[in-house]
Amino acid sequence: MRFKRRKKIVGNIRYEIILYWSTEDQAFIAEVPELAGCAADGATYQEALAEVEVVIREWIETAQELGRPVPAPRGRLLYA
Repeated sequence: MRFKRRKKIVGNIRYEIILYWSTEDQAFIAEVPELAGCAADGATYQEALAEVEVVIREWIETAQELGRPVPAPRGRLLYA
């Protein structure tokens, strides 16, 4: 049953993800500004993106289990 709920959440990931190289960490960092503390890293761009998608699902699942609000995705927040 838990798997089914996660599966449902996966399709709803529409949060802005900021991906950048960190010289200090020697890794790509993926941050989700709309979800406080939601970030991941990876040796490659693709790995950081895959990891942050897992973290987003876990962030949402944890918030729901604790009865905390999950912010609706607002789309593009920052401009280059």
